[in-house]
Amino acid sequence: MVLAIGLMVGVLSSCTSNNELHTLESPDKMVRVTFSDEGNILTYRLSWQGQEMLGASELSIFPDVPVRIVNTEVRTSDSKWNPVWGQFDEIRDHYAEMLFELDMDGAKGKLIARAYDQGVGFRFELSEFKAGEHARLYCEYALGDSDALYCPNGENEPLGPLAIQQLKTDTALPNIVMPVVVEKSNGTYLSVLESDLYSAEGFKLMHLDFNQDKGLLFSSNEITLSGEKMATPWRTILLEDKAGDLLTNTVSLNLAAPCQLENTSWIKPGKALWDWRVHGYTAPDGFVYGIDNESYNRFIDFAADKGIEYFLIDAGWFSSAANGQFEVAENLDLQKVFDSAAEKGVEMLLYYDRHKGDYGDDELYAYFQSLGAKGIKYGFMGADAEFTREAVRKSAQNKLLINFHDHPLPITGISRTYPNAITREYCHAQQDSRRAFTPESFIKMAMINAIQGPLDMNNGNFDLSGINAGKRQKGPKELNSYLSTVVAEAARTLIIFSGLVCIPDAPEAYEAKNDLFGFIQRQAVGQWNESLILNAKIGEYITTVRRHGKEWFVGSVINQQGGTLDIKLDFLEEGLSYEATFYEDTQETDCKTNPEAYSITKAEVEKGQIIHAKMAKGGGHCIWIQPKNDE
Repeated sequence: MVLAIGLMVGVLSSCTSNNELHTLESPDKMVRVTFSDEGNILTYRLSWQGQEMLGASELSIFPDVPVRIVNTEVRTSDSKWNPVWGQFDEIRDHYAEMLFELDMDGAKGKLIARAYDQGVGFRFELSEFKAGEHARLYCEYALGDSDALYCPNGENEPLGPLAIQQLKTDTALPNIVMPVVVEKSNGTYLSVLESDLYSAEGFKLMHLDFNQDKGLLFSSNEITLSGEKMATPWRTILLEDKAGDLLTNTVSLNLAAPCQLENTSWIKPGKALWDWRVHGYTAPDGFVYGIDNESYNRFIDFAADKGIEYFLIDAGWFSSAANGQFEVAENLDLQKVFDSAAEKGVEMLLYYDRHKGDYGDDELYAYFQSLGAKGIKYGFMGADAEFTREAVRKSAQNKLLINFHDHPLPITGISRTYPNAITREYCHAQQDSRRAFTPESFIKMAMINAIQGPLDMNNGNFDLSGINAGKRQKGPKELNSYLSTVVAEAARTLIIFSGLVCIPDAPEAYEAKNDLFGFIQRQAVGQWNESLILNAKIGEYITTVRRHGKEWFVGSVINQQGGTLDIKLDFLEEGLSYEATFYEDTQETDCKTNPEAYSITKAEVEKGQIIHAKMAKGGGHCIWIQPKNDE
């Protein structure tokens, strides 16, 4: 739903001359973008709150082609829309926009620039060009020498801080990918990424690099033009005073195309039990988990009992796929598993591994739907933009959620356009490749990788001692390398935003800590009314707060130094009394030596109260807050 509040169109300025400056300001007047076509090169400068964020930076669509601004038009728009699922139940789309009519050596088109209070976006649209002509969306980001950047690093700990001055002289430059987070020397933050790649047919993911001759960061996408018109992805720059607020910045979503689906009633976010990391686990009654009906029925029974929406069966359910047929594992009657799940009200998700054969994607989605599956976890499809677009469309046509895995495309904004694109593994998931990661790595990914959109990170292990001791077929290769606490694991399920939260441990592990599991169980995954980040420092700590109805959930984690974070309950409603349940590390808890010690207490709280969240080394802190029953 989109609710328009207002639209104002400015006067058209015709026949502008070279060297004239064109300034676009955000609705609150704090963001200012100044454009120039001096020397037939289109450049922009970006300032915020009276301070320069980016110096003169080139912006073009044709390499080495002179550009002339012919006309400009300014307008503002203020509307609201409601996501199918997300961190908020309503998002305001309020911006000022400048349309530049451009002449590019005979080619005709527009540059669309939008300024929001928390960022900007640039997109080219071409209306006249020669078919077969080569185009390149090119954008520079002239940062200051004292600025430092961070970025994802595949399945490794994110890179950074990397000083711009250092990048100017390094003999070997790192591989820079989106989203880039920049800590400015003045203490503010910006993030560089793109939005609405889905709508930009023919374009691949933007490439980022550092030009040492110019001493600046730049991005580019290349395309061979065809058809009658073309639109590029949005080049997006987010602006925030605090690094944590980049995670709840809505500019990228606002720039994405509106929902393309008429009926979204079948799209349900939620939690999923997951079998892959449980193989080989011996339950207290002596049962050993594997790829078989009894194992899967245990997951389904637990999900039904706890109100967990989904059960995900990962790789192993089939051995090969060819000629329109799957070879199902010999100890598995898949139809009986689906029948049992349907009888108990649990929805099923299935993994598809392209390495195991060629089923044919046109048939794949229809086959999954025929089984009764509600979604597909797609493995090893890679960062192929056109393949990803097709996968999103075809899965939606068959009413399937899709979870992109194994080095997927960070297709920012797709959850607005096709909300069946429920999550993606654009990160190092827990124990991925049987490697564990540190609390510091988690916090960096939570504050860097997550800016591009929802993440499937598989947090929420409770049998940490058993996992570290090797009591899983697919536990970490190095014993005792999984550093966390059970409270931190619970907090991580809230901190990492996703439309599908896949929890990786055995039902018995959760049942043994059923009181702590309640924090995960009660979360309204993907159905949040509002979200905010209270405390955040890259690599050190983060506190996330989310509301569903009148209930609040608070999750904090910290690095291996441990410590205390102050959580001010200013977000609560004035005049109401609340009951808070605290899930905490104990004095004895330690991410290396005693990860499973925790305590649970309750207390009455109210707006403005400060909670001192004390956390063990590598530990966490959770709070569930609900209004008292008598109010």
